[in-house]
Amino acid sequence: MPDNEPHLTALAFDYGLRQIGVAVGQTITGTASPAALISARDGMPNWQDVEKVLQTWQPQLLLIGLPLNMDGTESEFCQRARKFARRLEGRFGIKARMVDERLSTREAKERGGYRESYRRDPVDNIAAQIILESWLRDPQLGLDP
Repeated sequence: MPDNEPHLTALAFDYGLRQIGVAVGQTITGTASPAALISARDGMPNWQDVEKVLQTWQPQLLLIGLPLNMDGTESEFCQRARKFARRLEGRFGIKARMVDERLSTREAKERGGYRESYRRDPVDNIAAQIILESWLRDPQLGLDP
């Protein structure tokens, strides 16, 4: 397990410009589930909502989806996701790691999530769940922000 902790709680974030999906999981069970949707304005979250989620779940690790291109190169959006990860780490003092999120939204839609323009929808927190499940299967996937 990461950081030599046998059991930890992690939160995963599917970063977006209008909303950020959040999922929670534990290494003891190896499972993850959707936890929250946080509103954002041009990628800036409502930090009070972020703090509430962190207080509720008290994670030891934060995982942020890294939106790589299909060929593995960094997309333009990667820098914004990395900046979000560094801000989380700096504001709350919890270690943040980046996790490849390629195809997580597609898989979330296949699991029953949906997306309509300008509406809050569960696809983002399901995508966060998929990001977390990927990391739970292989904790070596996490990269520094």
